[in-house]
Amino acid sequence: MSLHDDAVRVLKEYTDQDELRGLYLDHLAAHPDGMWKPCQAGHLTASALVVDPEHGRVLLTHHRKLRMWLQMGGHCEPGDATLEAAALREATEESGIEGLTLLPGGPVRLDRHPIPAPCNWHLDVQYAAVVPPGAVETISDESLELRWYPYAEVPAVADGSVAELLRCTLERLP
Repeated sequence: MSLHDDAVRVLKEYTDQDELRGLYLDHLAAHPDGMWKPCQAGHLTASALVVDPEHGRVLLTHHRKLRMWLQMGGHCEPGDATLEAAALREATEESGIEGLTLLPGGPVRLDRHPIPAPCNWHLDVQYAAVVPPGAVETISDESLELRWYPYAEVPAVADGSVAELLRCTLERLP
């Protein structure tokens, strides 16, 4: 199964955000290259909010290019077999934390946001990743800084998309 096919499967199984989910599926139907950065109509990306439920906190990255506090994530790569694998790879690379596990149940939410031309849109498929006990983060080249934030502080430092991703993640945590 190709990454494109996996994305279609994941989106068909996702039961929330019907209008946005339909837009993603229409995009993939119209653009066989819709998983990849060169697709000028936009492309799917994969991200994961890194959570530490034991301590009631999330790890955010101060993104080097965007200068914003965000969840870990980015572009799909040819070696990614699934969207889950892409989200987990991005979260691991950007946090430096080995042994992250994605929350079961597939994506936590979808977020479509404009980006500068020539790409136009990121159609982000957002997951949540739980840290293993004793996890220690390590900053990557893509970040200016990594910082743990208590759940309650996230809306004050990050944009509404990240706050909504956290809200949906907390609903899913056991």
